[in-house]
Amino acid sequence: MFDLVGIGNPVYDIIITPRSRTNGRVLSGCSTNACLAGKRLGLQRVGMVGCVGPDFAARISNDMKTYELEISLNSTEGGTGGFRLIYDERGDRTLDVLGVANKIGAEGFPDEYLDAKFILIGPILGEVDLHFLEFLRSSSKAAIYLDPQGLIRTIGKDGRIFHECDYQTFKSVARVVDFIKPNEHESEIITGQKDPVQALLRLRDLGSAVPIVTLADRGSILLNGDELYRIPPFPTTAIDPTGAGDVYAGSFITEYLRTNNLIESALFASAAASMMVEQVGPDFTMSTELVEKRRNAIRGRIVKERLT
Repeated sequence: MFDLVGIGNPVYDIIITPRSRTNGRVLSGCSTNACLAGKRLGLQRVGMVGCVGPDFAARISNDMKTYELEISLNSTEGGTGGFRLIYDERGDRTLDVLGVANKIGAEGFPDEYLDAKFILIGPILGEVDLHFLEFLRSSSKAAIYLDPQGLIRTIGKDGRIFHECDYQTFKSVARVVDFIKPNEHESEIITGQKDPVQALLRLRDLGSAVPIVTLADRGSILLNGDELYRIPPFPTTAIDPTGAGDVYAGSFITEYLRTNNLIESALFASAAASMMVEQVGPDFTMSTELVEKRRNAIRGRIVKERLT
Protein backbone atom coordinates (compact mmCIF):
# COMPACT_ATOMS: atom_id res chain seq x y z
CA MET A 1 0.00 0.00 0.00
CA PHE A 2 1.18 3.50 -0.80
CA ASP A 3 1.56 5.92 2.09
CA LEU A 4 1.14 8.85 -0.28
CA VAL A 5 0.22 9.23 -3.94
CA GLY A 6 0.69 12.63 -5.55
CA ILE A 7 -1.46 13.39 -8.58
CA GLY A 8 -0.37 16.24 -10.83
CA ASN A 9 1.95 16.68 -13.77
CA PRO A 10 5.65 16.96 -12.96
CA VAL A 11 7.24 20.02 -14.50
CA TYR A 12 10.71 21.18 -15.42
CA ASP A 13 11.05 24.86 -14.54
CA ILE A 14 13.49 27.71 -14.92
CA ILE A 15 13.59 29.61 -11.62
CA ILE A 16 15.09 33.08 -11.25
CA THR A 17 15.19 34.93 -7.92
CA PRO A 18 17.19 37.95 -6.76
CA ARG A 19 19.55 35.50 -5.02
CA SER A 20 19.66 32.45 -7.27
CA ARG A 21 19.06 31.04 -10.73
CA THR A 22 18.69 27.44 -11.87
CA ASN A 23 21.05 25.98 -14.41
CA GLY A 24 18.47 25.29 -17.08
CA ARG A 25 15.20 23.53 -16.32
CA VAL A 26 14.89 21.63 -13.04
CA LEU A 27 12.35 19.12 -11.77
CA SER A 28 9.52 20.74 -9.83
CA GLY A 29 5.73 20.77 -9.47
CA CYS A 30 3.33 20.66 -6.59
CA SER A 31 2.89 16.90 -6.36
CA THR A 32 6.58 16.34 -7.13
CA ASN A 33 7.92 18.52 -4.32
CA ALA A 34 5.32 17.23 -1.88
CA CYS A 35 6.24 13.62 -2.64
CA LEU A 36 9.96 14.36 -2.37
CA ALA A 37 9.37 15.87 1.06
CA GLY A 38 7.30 12.92 2.21
CA LYS A 39 9.97 10.46 1.09
CA ARG A 40 12.78 12.39 2.78
CA LEU A 41 10.78 12.66 5.99
CA GLY A 42 10.22 8.96 6.35
CA LEU A 43 7.30 7.74 4.24
CA GLN A 44 8.07 4.27 2.98
CA ARG A 45 6.13 4.07 -0.25
CA VAL A 46 5.41 7.20 -2.27
CA GLY A 47 3.98 7.28 -5.77
CA MET A 48 3.11 9.86 -8.41
CA VAL A 49 0.72 9.98 -11.36
CA GLY A 50 1.13 12.47 -14.17
CA CYS A 51 1.87 13.17 -17.82
CA VAL A 52 5.25 13.91 -19.41
CA GLY A 53 6.18 14.54 -23.03
CA PRO A 54 8.93 12.78 -25.00
CA ASP A 55 11.26 15.73 -24.42
CA PHE A 56 11.71 14.81 -20.73
CA ALA A 57 10.56 11.16 -20.63
CA ALA A 58 14.04 9.70 -20.11
CA ARG A 59 15.01 12.37 -17.60
CA ILE A 60 11.91 11.93 -15.44
CA SER A 61 12.49 8.18 -15.37
CA ASN A 62 16.05 8.68 -14.13
CA ASP A 63 14.98 11.33 -11.62
CA MET A 64 12.31 9.08 -10.11
CA LYS A 65 14.86 6.29 -9.65
CA THR A 66 17.28 8.72 -8.03
CA TYR A 67 14.66 10.03 -5.61
CA GLU A 68 13.13 6.58 -4.96
CA LEU A 69 9.65 7.60 -6.05
CA GLU A 70 7.34 5.27 -7.96
CA ILE A 71 5.59 6.88 -10.90
CA SER A 72 2.82 6.01 -13.32
CA LEU A 73 3.35 8.20 -16.38
CA ASN A 74 1.06 8.87 -19.28
CA SER A 75 2.73 10.02 -22.46
CA THR A 76 1.65 13.32 -23.96
CA GLU A 77 2.14 14.31 -27.57
CA GLY A 78 3.03 17.86 -26.63
CA GLY A 79 5.91 18.98 -24.47
CA THR A 80 6.38 18.44 -20.77
CA GLY A 81 4.85 21.04 -18.48
CA GLY A 82 6.99 23.84 -17.15
CA PHE A 83 7.26 27.52 -16.30
CA ARG A 84 9.79 30.31 -16.22
CA LEU A 85 9.38 31.74 -12.73
CA ILE A 86 10.83 35.16 -12.02
CA TYR A 87 10.68 36.58 -8.48
CA ASP A 88 11.16 40.21 -7.53
CA GLU A 89 12.65 41.57 -4.30
CA ARG A 90 9.24 41.45 -2.59
CA GLY A 91 8.81 37.77 -3.40
CA ASP A 92 6.13 38.36 -6.04
CA ARG A 93 6.53 36.24 -9.13
CA THR A 94 5.51 35.89 -12.74
CA LEU A 95 5.00 32.53 -14.46
CA ASP A 96 5.52 32.18 -18.21
CA VAL A 97 4.54 28.85 -19.74
CA LEU A 98 7.30 26.68 -21.22
CA GLY A 99 5.14 23.63 -21.92
CA VAL A 100 1.75 22.08 -21.25
CA ALA A 101 1.21 18.35 -20.74
CA ASN A 102 -2.02 16.36 -21.03
CA LYS A 103 -4.85 16.09 -18.54
CA ILE A 104 -5.01 13.23 -16.04
CA GLY A 105 -8.19 11.19 -16.16
CA ALA A 106 -9.92 8.17 -14.71
CA GLU A 107 -9.45 6.01 -17.80
CA GLY A 108 -6.54 3.66 -17.28
CA PHE A 109 -5.79 5.00 -13.82
CA PRO A 110 -3.82 2.25 -12.02
CA ASP A 111 -5.81 0.50 -9.29
CA GLU A 112 -2.69 0.13 -7.19
CA TYR A 113 -2.44 3.92 -6.84
CA LEU A 114 -6.02 4.11 -5.55
CA ASP A 115 -4.95 1.91 -2.65
CA ALA A 116 -3.22 4.69 -0.73
CA LYS A 117 -3.52 6.15 2.75
CA PHE A 118 -3.35 9.71 1.42
CA ILE A 119 -3.84 11.22 -2.02
CA LEU A 120 -2.43 14.66 -2.72
CA ILE A 121 -4.05 16.51 -5.60
CA GLY A 122 -1.42 18.97 -6.82
CA PRO A 123 -2.22 20.17 -10.34
CA ILE A 124 0.03 22.75 -11.97
CA LEU A 125 -2.17 23.86 -14.88
CA GLY A 126 -5.70 22.45 -14.97
CA GLU A 127 -4.76 18.82 -15.57
CA VAL A 128 -7.35 17.52 -13.11
CA ASP A 129 -11.05 18.37 -13.09
CA LEU A 130 -14.15 17.81 -10.98
CA HIS A 131 -15.09 14.61 -12.81
CA PHE A 132 -11.70 13.09 -12.02
CA LEU A 133 -11.86 14.19 -8.37
CA GLU A 134 -15.28 12.58 -8.03
CA PHE A 135 -13.82 9.39 -9.48
CA LEU A 136 -11.06 9.40 -6.84
CA ARG A 137 -13.54 10.08 -4.06
CA SER A 138 -15.73 7.16 -5.07
CA SER A 139 -12.91 4.74 -5.94
CA SER A 140 -10.46 5.21 -3.07
CA LYS A 141 -10.65 5.17 0.71
CA ALA A 142 -7.69 7.56 0.92
CA ALA A 143 -7.86 10.93 2.62
CA ILE A 144 -7.67 13.59 -0.10
CA TYR A 145 -5.57 16.74 0.28
CA LEU A 146 -5.96 19.45 -2.36
CA ASP A 147 -3.49 22.17 -3.21
CA PRO A 148 -5.64 24.16 -5.64
CA GLN A 149 -2.96 26.31 -7.29
CA GLY A 150 -3.26 24.63 -10.70
CA LEU A 151 -7.04 24.82 -10.73
CA ILE A 152 -7.10 28.61 -10.85
CA ARG A 153 -4.36 29.23 -13.42
CA THR A 154 -5.13 30.33 -16.97
CA ILE A 155 -2.70 31.03 -19.82
CA GLY A 156 -2.91 34.56 -21.18
CA LYS A 157 -2.37 35.49 -24.83
CA ASP A 158 1.25 36.34 -24.04
CA GLY A 159 1.88 32.96 -22.45
CA ARG A 160 1.88 34.41 -18.95
CA ILE A 161 -0.22 32.86 -16.20
CA PHE A 162 -3.05 34.81 -14.63
CA HIS A 163 -5.50 33.61 -12.00
CA GLU A 164 -9.25 33.22 -12.07
CA CYS A 165 -11.76 30.92 -10.39
CA ASP A 166 -15.20 29.61 -11.29
CA TYR A 167 -16.67 29.80 -7.80
CA GLN A 168 -19.62 27.50 -8.50
CA THR A 169 -17.38 24.74 -9.86
CA PHE A 170 -14.98 25.18 -6.98
CA LYS A 171 -17.82 24.65 -4.50
CA SER A 172 -18.26 21.17 -5.95
CA VAL A 173 -14.50 20.55 -5.84
CA ALA A 174 -14.23 21.53 -2.17
CA ARG A 175 -16.95 19.09 -1.18
CA VAL A 176 -15.04 16.02 -2.35
CA VAL A 177 -11.75 16.71 -0.54
CA ASP A 178 -10.80 16.39 3.12
CA PHE A 179 -8.07 19.03 3.28
CA ILE A 180 -7.67 22.13 1.13
CA LYS A 181 -4.62 24.41 1.25
CA PRO A 182 -4.33 27.51 -0.90
CA ASN A 183 -1.86 30.26 -0.18
CA GLU A 184 -3.11 33.72 0.78
CA HIS A 185 -3.34 35.03 -2.77
CA GLU A 186 -5.06 31.89 -4.04
CA SER A 187 -7.56 31.93 -1.17
CA GLU A 188 -8.58 35.46 -2.17
CA ILE A 189 -9.01 34.42 -5.81
CA ILE A 190 -11.17 31.46 -4.78
CA THR A 191 -13.32 33.11 -2.11
CA GLY A 192 -13.19 36.83 -2.92
CA GLN A 193 -12.10 37.47 0.67
CA LYS A 194 -8.95 39.55 1.14
CA ASP A 195 -8.79 38.82 4.87
CA PRO A 196 -7.27 35.31 5.12
CA VAL A 197 -9.38 34.43 8.17
CA GLN A 198 -12.55 35.26 6.28
CA ALA A 199 -11.22 33.27 3.32
CA LEU A 200 -10.61 30.33 5.67
CA LEU A 201 -14.18 30.51 6.91
CA ARG A 202 -15.50 30.63 3.36
CA LEU A 203 -13.44 27.57 2.43
CA ARG A 204 -14.97 25.73 5.37
CA ASP A 205 -18.44 26.80 4.29
CA LEU A 206 -17.73 25.42 0.81
CA GLY A 207 -17.48 21.99 2.40
CA SER A 208 -13.80 21.30 3.08
CA ALA A 209 -13.41 19.45 6.38
CA VAL A 210 -10.04 21.06 7.18
CA PRO A 211 -9.16 24.32 5.40
CA ILE A 212 -5.63 25.72 5.66
CA VAL A 213 -4.24 28.98 4.28
CA THR A 214 -0.48 29.50 4.09
CA LEU A 215 0.80 33.04 4.63
CA ALA A 216 4.43 32.89 3.40
CA ASP A 217 6.74 34.33 6.08
CA ARG A 218 3.75 34.85 8.42
CA GLY A 219 3.15 31.14 8.86
CA SER A 220 -0.27 29.61 8.25
CA ILE A 221 -3.79 29.42 9.66
CA LEU A 222 -6.19 26.51 9.86
CA LEU A 223 -9.63 25.66 11.16
CA ASN A 224 -10.41 22.64 13.30
CA GLY A 225 -14.15 22.85 13.81
CA ASP A 226 -14.78 26.26 15.36
CA GLU A 227 -11.19 26.68 16.53
CA LEU A 228 -8.78 28.86 14.56
CA TYR A 229 -5.08 28.12 14.92
CA ARG A 230 -2.38 30.56 13.88
CA ILE A 231 0.71 28.49 13.12
CA PRO A 232 3.93 30.48 13.42
CA PRO A 233 6.73 30.41 10.83
CA PHE A 234 10.30 29.47 11.59
CA PRO A 235 12.25 32.67 10.87
CA THR A 236 14.67 32.30 8.01
CA THR A 237 16.06 34.02 4.92
CA ALA A 238 14.41 32.85 1.72
CA ILE A 239 16.67 32.14 -1.24
CA ASP A 240 13.98 30.55 -3.42
CA PRO A 241 10.31 30.42 -2.30
CA THR A 242 9.43 27.91 -5.03
CA GLY A 243 7.96 24.73 -3.60
CA ALA A 244 7.48 25.96 -0.03
CA GLY A 245 3.74 25.32 -0.14
CA ASP A 246 4.31 21.97 -1.81
CA VAL A 247 6.69 20.89 0.94
CA TYR A 248 4.20 22.19 3.50
CA ALA A 249 1.63 19.81 1.99
CA GLY A 250 3.93 16.78 1.84
CA SER A 251 5.31 17.24 5.34
CA PHE A 252 1.84 17.92 6.79
CA ILE A 253 0.58 14.64 5.32
CA THR A 254 3.67 12.78 6.55
CA GLU A 255 3.21 13.92 10.14
CA TYR A 256 -0.55 13.47 10.07
CA LEU A 257 -0.09 9.86 9.03
CA ARG A 258 2.20 9.39 12.04
CA THR A 259 0.21 11.29 14.66
CA ASN A 260 -3.33 12.02 13.42
CA ASN A 261 -2.81 15.43 15.07
CA LEU A 262 -3.72 18.48 12.98
CA ILE A 263 -1.83 21.07 14.99
CA GLU A 264 1.39 19.09 15.36
CA SER A 265 1.21 18.33 11.64
CA ALA A 266 0.82 22.03 10.78
CA LEU A 267 3.76 22.94 13.02
CA PHE A 268 5.84 20.23 11.39
CA ALA A 269 4.85 21.51 7.95
CA SER A 270 5.73 25.10 8.86
CA ALA A 271 9.16 24.00 10.03
CA ALA A 272 9.76 21.91 6.90
CA ALA A 273 8.70 24.74 4.57
CA SER A 274 11.27 27.03 6.21
CA MET A 275 13.99 24.60 5.14
CA MET A 276 12.73 24.47 1.55
CA VAL A 277 12.98 28.23 0.99
CA GLU A 278 16.65 28.16 1.99
CA GLN A 279 17.46 25.89 -0.97
CA VAL A 280 16.96 25.65 -4.72
CA GLY A 281 15.66 22.77 -6.78
CA PRO A 282 14.69 19.14 -6.10
CA ASP A 283 17.89 18.16 -4.30
CA PHE A 284 16.88 19.99 -1.13
CA THR A 285 18.20 18.60 2.15
CA MET A 286 15.57 17.68 4.71
CA SER A 287 15.41 15.28 7.63
CA THR A 288 12.92 14.51 10.37
CA GLU A 289 15.48 15.41 13.02
CA LEU A 290 16.14 18.90 11.61
CA VAL A 291 12.45 19.59 11.08
CA GLU A 292 11.69 18.43 14.63
CA LYS A 293 14.27 20.86 15.97
CA ARG A 294 12.64 23.77 14.18
CA ARG A 295 9.16 22.63 15.21
CA ASN A 296 10.20 22.62 18.84
CA ALA A 297 11.50 26.17 18.43
CA ILE A 298 8.13 27.53 17.25
CA ARG A 299 5.69 25.37 19.22
CA GLY A 300 5.27 27.93 21.99
CA ARG A 301 4.07 30.63 19.60
CA ILE A 302 0.81 29.01 18.44
CA VAL A 303 -2.24 31.25 18.86
CA LYS A 304 -5.63 29.59 19.33
CA GLU A 305 -8.92 31.45 18.88
CA ARG A 306 -12.49 30.31 19.33
CA LEU A 307 -14.80 31.33 16.50
CA THR A 308 -18.56 31.49 16.83
